[in-house]
Amino acid sequence: MLSVKGLKKQYGQFQAVDDVNFELHPGEIMGFIGSNGAGKTTTIKMLATLLEPTQGSATLDGIPLDPNQIQVRKQIGYMPDFFGLYEDIRVWEYLDMFATLYGVPYSERQTVIGEVLELTDLTFKRDAMAQSLSRGMQQRLCLARCLVHDPKLLLLDEPASGLDPRARAELKKLITQLGEMGKIVIVSSHILPELADFSTVVGIIEKGQMLAFGKVNDVVRGLEVQKMISVHVLERANEASMFLHGKDHVSETSLVGNEQLRFGFTGTPQDQAELLRAMVSAGFQVMEYREETANLEDVFMKVTKGALN
Repeated sequence: MLSVKGLKKQYGQFQAVDDVNFELHPGEIMGFIGSNGAGKTTTIKMLATLLEPTQGSATLDGIPLDPNQIQVRKQIGYMPDFFGLYEDIRVWEYLDMFATLYGVPYSERQTVIGEVLELTDLTFKRDAMAQSLSRGMQQRLCLARCLVHDPKLLLLDEPASGLDPRARAELKKLITQLGEMGKIVIVSSHILPELADFSTVVGIIEKGQMLAFGKVNDVVRGLEVQKMISVHVLERANEASMFLHGKDHVSETSLVGNEQLRFGFTGTPQDQAELLRAMVSAGFQVMEYREETANLEDVFMKVTKGALN
């Protein structure tokens, strides 16, 4: 289990991370969401033991994630948002070098390299020069390097940055697999759609403070102040909009095309049923009536204020 308690990082008078707390268990994938400058990278670097916290602590299976605890680094795989590749080195040599640095026995290295190449779908590039790979393949190679020592915790900082749509889709599939393998995965991003597909847990950070944390569905439900209803009527959409205006629990009514309207609703399911009955009784031919599902983008816009550090 990863446990983070009261994590803070301060540079003089500047508070980069302010009292961050959360817990993650094996198999959980956390989408770490925040605008540029919100504190995501600073938090991840502290968890990677590359920065020492000003205050607070983080432990992995009870072992402190401390720069002085060299042994705990063998349980961490860290993929920075920007990384370099050595010149004149082949893909397998790149992985072999890091396996050596992490203390993987010589007798096991070729097997381990073969396994991570297969997992990241790079087996056919085993003998290619690392710098000749496409941007997407380089991202996968960096992730493969993070896996050669079989870490329990993976910290991926903006892993999809600069990737084309196909490479993004392949990376999302791979991250899902890593969660299924029982690893704890933290993926930071400010691009919400790419996190929504695979995150089981979400953490929203702004100005160094964790504004929301929990299971994705729980966070969405907990922060949903009003529901959005979409109604498709056969003709008379403008009249239907006027009919709804001023009704109990109804707000923000708007027309979408000639036959559809949307409105906010704060009532109970029973209130929704009564409203639909009233529309039908008033002669409106309702073709479709549905409650729209909130998503991570809705939640992010609701809890954040656009403040930057």
